[in-house]
Amino acid sequence: MLLVAGCGGDNGPVQIITEGGAAQAELEGDGAAARFLLVLTHGAGGTVGAPDLLAARDAGLQSGGMVARVTQPYRVRGARAPGSAVRQDAAWTEIAAALRELAPGAPLVQGGRSNGARVACRTAVAVGARAVIALAFPLCPPRRSPAAASRVSELHAAREGGAVVLVVNGERDPFGIPGAQDADRVVVVPGETHALKGHRAAIVAAVTEWLPTVL
Repeated sequence: MLLVAGCGGDNGPVQIITEGGAAQAELEGDGAAARFLLVLTHGAGGTVGAPDLLAARDAGLQSGGMVARVTQPYRVRGARAPGSAVRQDAAWTEIAAALRELAPGAPLVQGGRSNGARVACRTAVAVGARAVIALAFPLCPPRRSPAAASRVSELHAAREGGAVVLVVNGERDPFGIPGAQDADRVVVVPGETHALKGHRAAIVAAVTEWLPTVL
């Protein structure tokens, strides 16, 4: 059985127990009054303090949402590599289900950066997400053949399942940039790399402008 422990209200840290281990989430916003629930997660070896995740968080709060920034179980354990995609997605499905109980009836928008964006796309149908925010979506590993290694099918799977997908990538991302046909909206941030460390206002604006179109 999935448990959410240590929740002292609508804001602050919570622990979510999954079959793959404990996840942690930072909650912000009023779940009872939220227009939507925005659940975000990190890249493969990253944290929920990444600048682009914080920008998406800001946009979510400004738009009346409750926001949860989730550290997945493998990172809580101290691992940098996510391991099996199947296990990662299974844990994420449990995490999303638990968090939805904190904002009953609110539409779910989920997202993440890099590997976290892939998780959000792959699980969108399973968790019933209305929309996905894919930050720094890693289209193809650098120095690999795009035709052989493209991950564009993950974006397509989310859309085919009914989720609306926003992609925000840097102009100089070595992993490539999804095409306009691969998402409902693709925003390219000038001068930015895969890290999306700068231009926070541009990312906030992109997400803030897009959210009303999916709610």
